[in-house]
Amino acid sequence: MMKWVYVCLFTALIGMTGCSPEVGSPEWCEEMDKKAKGDWSANDAAEYAKNCIFRSSN
Repeated sequence: MMKWVYVCLFTALIGMTGCSPEVGSPEWCEEMDKKAKGDWSANDAAEYAKNCIFRSSN
C-alpha cells in the first residue's frame, strides 16, 4: 500500500515540475505577462525585469 502512495506522490511531483518553463525563458516571460502583477513575488519581478524587459531592449 505504501508503495502506491510513494508512486502517486512521485508522479504528481514530476508532473508539477515538468510543466513550468525555466525562469527567464521566453515562455516564462509570456506566462508572467498573463499573471496578475499583484501575485508576483519580489524575485519574480526582479527576474522579469532582468530577463524579459532588459533582454528585449538589447
